[in-house]
Amino acid sequence: MTDAFERALAAVRDRVNPDPEERRTLGAAADRLAERAREAVASLPVDADVVQVGSTARNTWVSGDRDIDLFVRFDSTLDRTDLETYGLEVGHAVLPDGHEEYAEHPYVKGTFEGYDVDLVPCYAVESAADIRSAVDRTPFHTAYLESRIDDELADEVRLAKGFLKGIGVYGSDLKTRGFSGYLTELLVVEYGGFRAFVEAVADWRPPVELDPADHGTETFDAPLSVVDPTDPERNVAAVVDAENVARLQHYARELLADPREELFVRDDPAPLEAAGVREHLRQRGTAPLALRFSMPELVSDQLYPQLRRSREGLIRGLDDAGFDPLRSAAWATRSESEEGWTCVLLVELAHDTLPVIERHEGPPVSASEHARGFYEGYADGPAYGPFLDGGRYVVERERELRTPAEFLDARLFEVALGAHVETALESGYDALTGEGIAELADRFGEELRRYFEPRP
Repeated sequence: MTDAFERALAAVRDRVNPDPEERRTLGAAADRLAERAREAVASLPVDADVVQVGSTARNTWVSGDRDIDLFVRFDSTLDRTDLETYGLEVGHAVLPDGHEEYAEHPYVKGTFEGYDVDLVPCYAVESAADIRSAVDRTPFHTAYLESRIDDELADEVRLAKGFLKGIGVYGSDLKTRGFSGYLTELLVVEYGGFRAFVEAVADWRPPVELDPADHGTETFDAPLSVVDPTDPERNVAAVVDAENVARLQHYARELLADPREELFVRDDPAPLEAAGVREHLRQRGTAPLALRFSMPELVSDQLYPQLRRSREGLIRGLDDAGFDPLRSAAWATRSESEEGWTCVLLVELAHDTLPVIERHEGPPVSASEHARGFYEGYADGPAYGPFLDGGRYVVERERELRTPAEFLDARLFEVALGAHVETALESGYDALTGEGIAELADRFGEELRRYFEPRP
């Protein structure tokens, strides 16, 4: 196995390691950017310095990555409004064609010589424990890892990032809920290399708790906890969901059992066409329900938690109504010509039509007061019963909602929806049922392929 494992890694190394010219080109661009930022800072009425952070600063970036992150650090006594004003002024001076985005506070994002650049203002604080803004930690992350990652370990980090990208769990955005670059680097440092990391992951028994700096002061309720070496109150893996931990374990075992380069390559399936959707539905015999609607302009990290909450609320509502949801999904897409998002909430149900009656259990007969009230409430009504089943009263009464369409009309806005999603649905939506969801193939063919041909 060792030879096969090393042969697979050798092929991957050739692909993930930047060559000397790629390193030189990126380094020169980063230097020019930093100099432009320093010139912009010099015109401000306050002092600040410029630092490069992230994987390109730590020499852990993967070949083909074209991201440069620059932070402008201001004195920690500066007013928050002034930090934002001066930070944006520097950002627009360095990236005149850039645009503003918002994390905890606004920053400028743009391109420079073909590289994607984030220029972010932050406070220069003494330690990560003194932060005034979440981004204030980032320079400490860079400093911590720079002193621990040499060229050899940087190669191991790149293998890990390539693997996590290949299996679809790399990225701490709230759509992916996976492993950030910083978390990946901490894990490789913790285990001493890529193979040791994979072997450890294969044997993880969540919840997994790691404390690289031995702070020993905090515990977190999460499937994976990695205490931030620079801030003991923070779990670096807080965003990683249990499914992605399980996915990483699955493919770690796959790699050890059958080492192959394909696991380091993201496999984006061919879109499923409408005919393929209809064929899957005929084979499954289920009752899918999809809500298609438009959402206004939102950043991805605002959108996906809203969609996730809405999907969960819809599932609970349909389950309570008796439709037995089997599986569900939430998707969003946009084109360059569009403003806002086209979104879908999909729930696959076991039933498209429920019986006229439903079973309704009452209290045990021994609970005299409640039992009497239940019995008298139904005794002269149209329900079947009350009758006895074991030790309690039961009736079979007329069901209020028999189809998913009736559920949507009566209860959609009673389930727990994300605030923005609720507003969007109030403006209108398309309800697609049965083979009608094949209409989604035009915009969501890849997502439908993943849904109907699932794998870990």
